[in-house]
Amino acid sequence: MALTHNLGFPRIGARRELKQALEAYWRREIDVQQLKDQAKAIRKKNWLLQKEAGLNLIPVGDFALYDHMLNMSILLGAIPERFNSSQHDTMVDLYFAMARGTSDQSAMEMTKWFNTNYHYIVPEFNRQTHFQITSEQLFDEIKEAQTLGISPKVVLIGPLTYLFMGKETEVGFNRLELLPRLLPAYRNILSRIAALGVQWVQMDEPCLAFELEAIWLEKLSEVYTTLHGSGCQLLLTTYFDAIDKHTATLKALPVEGLHIDVCRAPHQLDAFLPDYPANKVLSLGIIDGRNVWRADLSQVFATLSKAQSLLGERLWIAPSCSLLHCPVDLQLEARLEGEIKGWLAFSVQKLNEIVILGQGLNQGKASIQTFLQESVEVRQARQQSKRIHHPLVQERVKKLTQRECQRHLPFAQRQSLQQHYFQLPLLPTTTIGSFPQTTEIRKARAAFRKGKLSHLDYLEAMRAEIQHVIRQQEEIGLDVLVHGEAERNDMVEYFAEQLWGYAFTENGWVQSYGSRCVKPPILYGDIYRPEAMTANWISYAQSLTSKPVKGMLTGPVTMLMWSFVRDDQPYSETALQLALAIRDEVKDLEQTGIGIIQIDEPAFREGLPLKKSAWAGYLKWAVQAFRVASSGVKDQTQIHTHMCYSEFNDILPAIAEMDADVMTIETSRSHMELLDAFVQFAYPNEIGPGVYDIHSPRIPDTGEMLALLKKALRHIPPHQLWVNPDCGLKTRDWTETHVALKKMVNAAHILRNQLIPIPNQT
Repeated sequence: MALTHNLGFPRIGARRELKQALEAYWRREIDVQQLKDQAKAIRKKNWLLQKEAGLNLIPVGDFALYDHMLNMSILLGAIPERFNSSQHDTMVDLYFAMARGTSDQSAMEMTKWFNTNYHYIVPEFNRQTHFQITSEQLFDEIKEAQTLGISPKVVLIGPLTYLFMGKETEVGFNRLELLPRLLPAYRNILSRIAALGVQWVQMDEPCLAFELEAIWLEKLSEVYTTLHGSGCQLLLTTYFDAIDKHTATLKALPVEGLHIDVCRAPHQLDAFLPDYPANKVLSLGIIDGRNVWRADLSQVFATLSKAQSLLGERLWIAPSCSLLHCPVDLQLEARLEGEIKGWLAFSVQKLNEIVILGQGLNQGKASIQTFLQESVEVRQARQQSKRIHHPLVQERVKKLTQRECQRHLPFAQRQSLQQHYFQLPLLPTTTIGSFPQTTEIRKARAAFRKGKLSHLDYLEAMRAEIQHVIRQQEEIGLDVLVHGEAERNDMVEYFAEQLWGYAFTENGWVQSYGSRCVKPPILYGDIYRPEAMTANWISYAQSLTSKPVKGMLTGPVTMLMWSFVRDDQPYSETALQLALAIRDEVKDLEQTGIGIIQIDEPAFREGLPLKKSAWAGYLKWAVQAFRVASSGVKDQTQIHTHMCYSEFNDILPAIAEMDADVMTIETSRSHMELLDAFVQFAYPNEIGPGVYDIHSPRIPDTGEMLALLKKALRHIPPHQLWVNPDCGLKTRDWTETHVALKKMVNAAHILRNQLIPIPNQT
């Protein structure tokens, strides 16, 4: 019998119940027991849903109140010393302190999980780090599942990946030195799991998809030899890319099974099937866990049949990765147009696809012939649909020239023109774009969407908010202002709603981090911009002030990466279509008198292939897309971009090739560490390293921001340095926003005065 299983299920709840509970707890509207009860209810619903779908093994341990890597740090007792556990009333409060910071302690660093838009909490390691079980949560969840009649497969982050995705906080220390301390803790965890009667443990080792240095690969056999015999059968699980270069090593490991991703890397199946060990199962990630398109079941079944002929009962079937990256249930989408809806599969539907395929393998192809035929018909209908193709867009992409991909003058000459035109002070202050999205703003948007608020009343409500935002920024003393983005529900969805080629969901939410959820639009066809999207809002804001107001746009690469993207043409072609749409908007903004335009690209690093050998191809078209979007303006027009929560050290030449006049980046959680790379590379343009973390409720004082700015000046000349927060302020409230920005501006003024002494008045 081919066995069906799942690697992980979305933990936010079908209607974001976890988000609501978390934020109620942080507002002290519910207590810790009520939060735990809500989390337990979500887990129960998820488990029973998977059981009813017919899966043979169901994941336990994939749930997290904030982040699965943070769960692992708590389980292992890898708690940084600054978070003194005696200062927190409960383990839950300690957990959130590590994730979000406190009034006197900064949060742990947060960055992207591989090449996804999910953010994880980065483990911190030093020579004093020790590991021991400090949380009972995982073991309690196993008992919860068993009480419900669930056959659990426990999910753990593997030791190698846990260390690899962490960071050293001590100079001269290599975190790999901690492996001898870490493995006994893992053995203890596995022994505890085995004692509860659990047979299988899914040991996630996605770091193997990277091109790891030899020193890391050499430890793989040591890790799993040490863990062998701990009482559980281990399924070493990889995803997001191919691991076929390690085929011989992985086949020889003392584990009971392997999982490989044959959606992102279908070719690797041919490397694993020959001479596959008779004592191991092979789990095939055959249904895409990161996109929303229905599988071509006929093609997938043919692949599985080939594998079954060689593996027999050792074949397992699963999604390619955890369904964390997919919305929960397509059936919640009452308004999605029928034809497009028929092309899609969310998490619940993907589990059904897994079960159907398992049925076909176990009962014969004839038992699922109806499903196979329907899948073929849906695929053909989608390919032939008139919704997909826009000949004028395709022709415009073909006619793109190199001249349209570059500014007229080099940066040094543009900088001189811009300094003369804008007359900004040294260390100019600004924000990244969004300001607090209050309850009133959301209610007005919702009422307008539902037809309960007229267009004129909505316009007046948004204009009133823009006036408020401009006045607040003037009072704070910022140098370059923004309109606040009150009219925008999301930095991608807002633009997608005004472009031809996108579809939208009501409940297609996925977790980005903690309680932060996003609803990626579905990019199904050629992209076309029928009319201006932002010019009226930005020009209105500019009419209210004599200070420059930035136009705020989302860049083509981020529009691509933060959407569920069509799978019928290369990403590079879709990116250029998006770039041309953004280019038109940039030119419209310039024509209305907006001289500073920010084209955000926080997903630029995220799109990078996991293997360095594939980077050059991606970077070529990603840089080209940004330059197409940004290069149609005059040289005195200042182009900004923003990137956050990613490692840029190894792609700085490509970032420099983007040729943005100003780049703002996230650096506060890492205490400006990222700037070391900018110095080594000698980044030529202007930079705004974030001086405080907007994802934490903690407000640093002026002195702390001043210290970060002084640290930045060790790396960046004063005439190239901007002062700004890490990211947009959408999720904060006005009280903390006003206080934090006032302190930021004060820090900039203090440093400015130190750099430019006041002339002697005598």
